[in-house]
Amino acid sequence: MTDFTVISRFRNKERVQALVAELRKRGKTCYDFCEIPADPKNPERSPEEQMAIHEATENFYTDPHFIEMFRCDLDGLKNAEKVIMLLPCGNAAHIEAGIAYGLGKHLILIGEPEKPETLYLIFEERYLDEEEFLKSLHSV
Repeated sequence: MTDFTVISRFRNKERVQALVAELRKRGKTCYDFCEIPADPKNPERSPEEQMAIHEATENFYTDPHFIEMFRCDLDGLKNAEKVIMLLPCGNAAHIEAGIAYGLGKHLILIGEPEKPETLYLIFEERYLDEEEFLKSLHSV
């Protein structure tokens, strides 16, 4: 079991990994989906370049890398006590938030949604940015 998993988009890799590093510095355990490159053949490329290759995958339903990423991300959700959604996010992170809610996970939102949506009410905690969230950890 981990304390947290962070869900976001791979294009937010720098922010995700900075948040994970801060959580780990505070003694928290955290699953980091960005540790698995979006393009395993070119892991040193920028997140944008990796995502261009990733999104061009023709048959992603049977692609071994997609299957492995799915398994790891789902395990990250199942094994986390709390799930942090770091905005902005794409469809996949929103699906993951729904899965986490269905699993009964404590959900935390960091960032402002683009527009009001009723289903953002699944988040039990909401913060404007990473700094505000990290400060809240001291008061727990």
